[in-house]
Amino acid sequence: MLQGKGLFAKRSIKKGETIFIERPLVSAQFLWNTLYKYKACEYCLRALETAEGNARRLSGIPGLSLPHPELCRVRPEQHQACPQCQVMYCSSECRQAAADQYHQALCLGPSEEDPDHPINKLKDGQLALLHSLFTEALYDDRLGRWFVPEGFRSLFALVGTNGQGIGTSSLSQWVHACDALELPAQQREHLDSFIDQLYKDIEKETGDFLNCEGSGLFLLQSSCNHSCIPNAEVSFPDNNFLLHLSALCDINQGEEICISYLDCCQRDRSRHSRHKILRENYLFVCSCPKCVSQMDELDVTSEEEEEEEGVAEGETEGDEMEDEMTDV
Repeated sequence: MLQGKGLFAKRSIKKGETIFIERPLVSAQFLWNTLYKYKACEYCLRALETAEGNARRLSGIPGLSLPHPELCRVRPEQHQACPQCQVMYCSSECRQAAADQYHQALCLGPSEEDPDHPINKLKDGQLALLHSLFTEALYDDRLGRWFVPEGFRSLFALVGTNGQGIGTSSLSQWVHACDALELPAQQREHLDSFIDQLYKDIEKETGDFLNCEGSGLFLLQSSCNHSCIPNAEVSFPDNNFLLHLSALCDINQGEEICISYLDCCQRDRSRHSRHKILRENYLFVCSCPKCVSQMDELDVTSEEEEEEEGVAEGETEGDEMEDEMTDV
């Protein structure tokens, strides 16, 4: 595997240490997530539903009451809407930041329901149409290179291969806060049983889609290469778009900091299966220590994995165009 960018430790880092916290260059909630009534701050993606409201919607139980409601961090009284288009923000600070950075240009105002408005068309178009509408709605001479067809395709590829998924959930935060409570044994057992049953009800009603979900492009995090045995992981403990990169083990000075582009279940699969997923989604062949140690394994995939993955092509890592190193 030819590598380009990489993130390297300038000092020794201890297991569990937060390596850095980073804001995205750009981020947005997925359109499908919005359509399925997952409510998030338009600027920072913080979940806007209270934990109880979220649990009621996901479980399909309108009268559900959560114990320890004081553990929910959502503050509806602080939420603010854009007066023109009614887009919601978690605070006046987020509303102002959005207005300063982009919303004045993107606010639909009275055209929110107009299917012919260029920005509304952007939500449904194919790449050629998207390019045309993108140019019509947002063209800026200072950013001209991104508006020509080749630059526009590169922009899409950049976000697609380097974007980091963002998930926020008021319910998950409430559950974590409940886990941290010091309770007598009987109360702990009762609370744990309640939470277990709640997740069963949610799985039956809604399935696996529990979070407000979106994607962001992060300057430092996007420099991290993949390893099937990562020494760092990404999380969003603030329930917004702030990315925390934390060490999974001790990292020595000069050592590369790697995350995994695969989830836990995918990392436990065979080398052949992992390579298929990475080729299909990230266009490179992994040569991390785990993959090198398993080179003699047969290139076989179980029927169950075949059904989930599909055939993929591609041989080079998306970042190999640039030769850069970033120290943190």
